[in-house]
Amino acid sequence: MVQELKDLANKLRIHSIRMTNAAKSGHPTSCCSAAEIMSVLFFHTMRYDPRAPRDPNSDRFVLSKGHAGPVLYAAWVEAGHIKPEEILKLRQLDSDLEGHPTPRLDFVDVATGSLGQGLSVACGMAYTSKHFDKSSYRVYCLLGDGESAEGSVWEALHFASHYKLDNLTAIFDINRLGQSEATSLGHQIDVYKHRLEAFGWNAIVVDGHDIEQLCKAFHTARETTGQPTAIIAKTFKGKGIQGVEDQLDWHGKPLGDKADAAIAAIMGQIKNQGPNKLMPSTPVKDAAVIEGHEKLALSKPPGYKIGEKVATRLAYGTALQKLGEANKRVVAMDGDVKNSTYSQKFHDAFPERFIECFISEQNMVGVAIGCGTRGRTIPFCSTFATFYSRTFDQLRMGAISMANIKCCGSHAGVSIGEDGPSQMGLEDIALFRTLPGSTVFYPSDAVSTERAVELAANKQGICFIRTGRPAQPVIYKNDEVFEIGKAKIVMQSANDKALVIGAGITLTEALKAADHLQQTGVHVCVVDPFTIKPLDAHTLIEQARRVGGKVVSVEDHYAEGGLGEAVAAVFGEVPGVTLKRLAVTTLPRSGPPDALVEKYGISATHIAAAVKELLIQ
Repeated sequence: MVQELKDLANKLRIHSIRMTNAAKSGHPTSCCSAAEIMSVLFFHTMRYDPRAPRDPNSDRFVLSKGHAGPVLYAAWVEAGHIKPEEILKLRQLDSDLEGHPTPRLDFVDVATGSLGQGLSVACGMAYTSKHFDKSSYRVYCLLGDGESAEGSVWEALHFASHYKLDNLTAIFDINRLGQSEATSLGHQIDVYKHRLEAFGWNAIVVDGHDIEQLCKAFHTARETTGQPTAIIAKTFKGKGIQGVEDQLDWHGKPLGDKADAAIAAIMGQIKNQGPNKLMPSTPVKDAAVIEGHEKLALSKPPGYKIGEKVATRLAYGTALQKLGEANKRVVAMDGDVKNSTYSQKFHDAFPERFIECFISEQNMVGVAIGCGTRGRTIPFCSTFATFYSRTFDQLRMGAISMANIKCCGSHAGVSIGEDGPSQMGLEDIALFRTLPGSTVFYPSDAVSTERAVELAANKQGICFIRTGRPAQPVIYKNDEVFEIGKAKIVMQSANDKALVIGAGITLTEALKAADHLQQTGVHVCVVDPFTIKPLDAHTLIEQARRVGGKVVSVEDHYAEGGLGEAVAAVFGEVPGVTLKRLAVTTLPRSGPPDALVEKYGISATHIAAAVKELLIQ
């Protein structure tokens, strides 16, 4: 078997060289350093069904060093899942074999390529296997040494150790060379070992090109309990390619006219030139069957009184608990602010389905993405809205991964008050709006918040729910029906002269302004968009035309990328509409919430003034 695995490793090298040469781009040298690791993993260690790559019982593999995608594609060729001729279409427009792997391929769970994120996702998969599925499948993550400089890797290392994820194995491909120069640690293998051990991992050092050492290390990892295992594999970039192996300036370059000689030399080392006869072990069939497309609903409807003051963050926690009561696939995680986001309510009701991710928001989002793969769970992650800014790359890669996660950002806007600008999250809507396929909820009272949580659970993709700190009056009846992309006309009359669009606390301010204006004989229509993405363009245009084209948008968010810009995009090609946008336009400071709302121009006073200004134009 050892010789067969050696032969397979060399076949993986040849496939990688051929496909990158055909594409005239790619990373063959990064693939060659990992060839023996991939050979042992896919044809000796992992349990999976090559005919059903997303079988819920199969071991998971995350290629964190996504630029080595060709060696992954090569493994699936040798497993019989991809036809050999298909890999020669690498990086072509009509091929799913992209430069870095994405879930367009049925054997890829998450997109990789932005380095340093794969281990967090693998942590989510391993946690799901151990604590939610209580299943036998294991998780393997292959990282490059260059990406191990990323802080998110060290967040994940801490997480895996803290939760004793002994079903997780991380393999560090220490090939010494980065893109432009040697990595900071080069081949200082002992430094990697000591650091990983300090983080609570079982660290095993191997020659990454020695089949027997790799087999033994993976066996030890499977037998190790109480801690995750890291295999530190000393390798050489471009292994097996004469004149290229362990040389700088070959990162991300096909071999070109060196390819034929390299392939011939590697071919000469293969003893068995025939088809691969090694196949993976059959997975243990102990993961529960999940019925797809079931409708998720709150265990009981909202129960509030009109006018009652309830913070939307509190309503979020209440709804999350209700959703958890109704469906065991719902899980929650938080970044050590659960008593403020009110995900504490879910934690107290279902501690076995709650993950405390501590103050490591990048890792939290990665863990959520991992938990949601293969439909095993429906993850809700919660933190202050402002802290999602540091997770943007994880969210961006989650969108490319077609991830199904729900994010709640609380304490958004100047209305949080004295905590000051670092805590205000005034760019959160802009951030989430840019994500492909995302849905952005901005509920304005407790009833709409509960329904936003319910709708988000049923909506595939990344959903963001913006909640606030202040208690807001309930304006909707408990049986009000909400839909994604459907706005609510909260106030209207036959005499309306302007349209005011607000969300969250600014909807409350808009209603106050409308009451004040009405006393002066000016009637306005007030609309709650409910979702900022998608925005209900039909209702907005219809109401704008009805009132004569005078529109005011008001938001507790920076002017860039928020509600106002979304509204402006709707009216950009609608003749006869004049839009005045109220938003936070300068760097705010600490102060009482009401004073800040007034100071930064989004209060009822400013809304009323904006309407009057439009009416005299």
